[in-house]
Amino acid sequence: MGPVAALTCCALMYLFSNVDINIVFMLSLVIWVAWWWLSEAIPVAVTSLLPLLMLPLLGIAPAKDVARQYMDNIIFLFIGGFILAFAMEKWNLHKRIAYMILNATGTRPDRILLGVMISSYTISMWISNTATVMMLLAAVLSLVNEVGEHIADERQKRKLAAGLLIGLAYAASIGGLATLVGTPTNMIFYREYINAFPDAHDMDFFQWAKIGIPVSLFMIVCAYWTLRLMFFRNTRDEVVSRDYFRVKLKSLGAWTYEEKTVAGIFFCTAILWFTRSDIDLGYFTIHGWGGLFGEHAKFIEDSTVAIAAAIVLFLVPSSKPGERIMVWRDAERLPFEVILLFGGGFALAFGFEVSGLSAWMGEALSGLQNVHPVIIVVSIAVLVCVISEFASNVATIQLMIPILIATFGAGTIHPLFFLLPAAMAASLGFMLPIATPPNTIVYGTKFITTKELARAGLVVNISGIFAITLLASLLYYFGYYTV
Repeated sequence: MGPVAALTCCALMYLFSNVDINIVFMLSLVIWVAWWWLSEAIPVAVTSLLPLLMLPLLGIAPAKDVARQYMDNIIFLFIGGFILAFAMEKWNLHKRIAYMILNATGTRPDRILLGVMISSYTISMWISNTATVMMLLAAVLSLVNEVGEHIADERQKRKLAAGLLIGLAYAASIGGLATLVGTPTNMIFYREYINAFPDAHDMDFFQWAKIGIPVSLFMIVCAYWTLRLMFFRNTRDEVVSRDYFRVKLKSLGAWTYEEKTVAGIFFCTAILWFTRSDIDLGYFTIHGWGGLFGEHAKFIEDSTVAIAAAIVLFLVPSSKPGERIMVWRDAERLPFEVILLFGGGFALAFGFEVSGLSAWMGEALSGLQNVHPVIIVVSIAVLVCVISEFASNVATIQLMIPILIATFGAGTIHPLFFLLPAAMAASLGFMLPIATPPNTIVYGTKFITTKELARAGLVVNISGIFAITLLASLLYYFGYYTV
């Protein structure tokens, strides 16, 4: 149906409008790609190759220019983050972090839920939410089995499993909101924003965190209390011994050389991300290390830091003779389908610009600038959230960001007022098993019903929309979003 819808659009616009033919072709291609992305008629990675095929054939852009979009620097930020995640998983650093948190939170069911969610939230701030859930799933399932042996009531046992697994998935998605590298949708927004506004210096790792961390903290609290009331309302007794998590932590032994090394590299990477650009604290400014490179500072990106960290992991020797902390076979699991999805979206955004579709849509939707901005923000957040429940959140934001830039990029209100809520709302798919990879992964354990996921997810979605809209409105009210 995708090609049929595209051809229909193309024919109608050609016959009944006087729009430039490149705009007609580009809009038809967007409809085709969107249809296949949202319906998953074929694998989304394969659909992502359509711009590389069609943009040159339609005469919109040269193949070499389109191909460059598939190797954008933001893609290397994603790759570097995944290699860091693989290193954590290889040397069991993720388990140590999780058991340390669980040991501190306690052994009552609601406290175990808190520990699982804090572990997932903390790790997913720095690596993909999908990678976080995959790394922690085995530990949580082992915990479910161990705790289940101490619960005679099968219904209570299943509720415990469902609550912990949903908490794992939700916390991973929420944690991804806190930092630029937490989820692919944040990186897509960042790339499109700096491409559309190359002279803007109001968005980087630190600037995102100032907004993302408050929103994610509000949401993680709402998600925790929602799951606690749903699954652990009447469970106040400890279900495992007080020493259970301490013993688990002790079973990992002392910190190994590899764990210390990976933790050190991870910590340095995070510090470098936060301090690359100047940090304006109002009364004084902390100058970022990027300034040490003088006029060449503009050549350095967050992806530079991520790739530097990845290369160091391949250089530092491990305690095994002749082996490094990371070897190439450890990185062969890189999710190339997501990389292609990134590239396809970037290629579409490139097509929006060079075809004139962005300018045409901006003129067509200019009437929206007369609507109260808060109403627009709420509408954007709800629309993106609903679409993300049924389609890939990456594909959703790939389609929405160019439209929003075209519509609000030249208005009197700062475009971040509309772009940031859209980017954050793309991570709000909590109701359906197919909404996000974390949801799909935990639903596949068969411990969770669709009804349970939908009930909890509705509350968390509403809390997210509220938090995003409230924060954006406060920043607008205090003059942060003025051009």
